[in-house]
Amino acid sequence: MRDMSKRIVIQVIPWVIPLLLLIIWQLASQFEILPARILPAPSEITAAAYDLVHSGEIWPHLWASTHRAVIGLLIGGGIGFIFGLINGLSKISAMFFDSSIQMLRNIPHLALIPLIILWFGIGEEGKIFLIALGVMFPIYLNTFHGIRSVDKDYIEMGNNYGLSNVAAFWHIILPGALPSILVGLRYALGIMWVTLIVAETIAASDGIGFLAMDAREFMQMDVVVLSIILYALLGKLSDMMAKTLEFRFLKWHLSYQK
Repeated sequence: MRDMSKRIVIQVIPWVIPLLLLIIWQLASQFEILPARILPAPSEITAAAYDLVHSGEIWPHLWASTHRAVIGLLIGGGIGFIFGLINGLSKISAMFFDSSIQMLRNIPHLALIPLIILWFGIGEEGKIFLIALGVMFPIYLNTFHGIRSVDKDYIEMGNNYGLSNVAAFWHIILPGALPSILVGLRYALGIMWVTLIVAETIAASDGIGFLAMDAREFMQMDVVVLSIILYALLGKLSDMMAKTLEFRFLKWHLSYQK
């Protein structure tokens, strides 16, 4: 019984401050302390959300944004993971590639937007390229760091017990690097949504960013704020999925055991 109460408290505590802020926001709007032209009340935003869901208008935009984000994550994350893996395992490969990747990493990817428009135009390719570029470096860096941080004594012990290099990779190196790789994934997910927000304001014809820009044209402040909240909810959802992966793959780690 005590354990159950403790679990409920742990689940509720993170939502206390957001709920309090929501109540304060609603009251401030009702008493006109916060004018609607600056920030509409939560009740108005909820009504706007209901209208969009009821008419079905919201789903194509949600799908378009999620599709762009996932494709960009798979491409950029895949490239970052492969380079992190190769450079982490091979000092020769790291000598060739790491320095160049670090130089590229220091260029703010959003600063490349004018160049990306010249390369790809304003179509889907440019948006996906921008997202892929944003997520690639955190995953690369954390994978590289994770591989290099694995205790060499464990690898040596595995070799002494007759493990081949491939078996040592699967049973010692990759599990040892996973905590760092998954932290990189969570960081990359945050960058993914931030990049998507910017990418979808560049002449998009669908997506949440388009929804916000279109609403701005018609002075629909409630839809603009709703679009921002949708980005936040998608970001929170993706972070929860990454945390689930952490608990799924790191059961062996003391820090992730219940």
